[in-house]
Amino acid sequence: MISIHLKYEIDADKLADFEEYGRRWIRLVNRFGGTHHGYFLPSEGDSDIAYALFSFPSMAAYERYRTDSTTDPECQAAFELARTTRCIKRYERRFLRPLDTGTEAPPAKTPA
Repeated sequence: MISIHLKYEIDADKLADFEEYGRRWIRLVNRFGGTHHGYFLPSEGDSDIAYALFSFPSMAAYERYRTDSTTDPECQAAFELARTTRCIKRYERRFLRPLDTGTEAPPAKTPA
């Protein structure tokens, strides 16, 4: 599994536009086979920083999503929303590997 962490610098005066952008991408990432863990918007503290976190089963699945999103009309509309409203000033993308939680049963031991 690969998780993608995005840090956004947003225009605080265009928070409603960014919220709409986020709502669209949550649905789109899930439609493309990922799991969106949500957008995290400013509350207390910095008024212009937001985060998003989503996962795909593999880097190959993520790369398929990225390629397919370039021709998908709904994805293009979400990109256009950000471009026309200028709600996003910049963003950073990080790729993370989740730590195994250790909740899976250990492999069965074979008799000696």
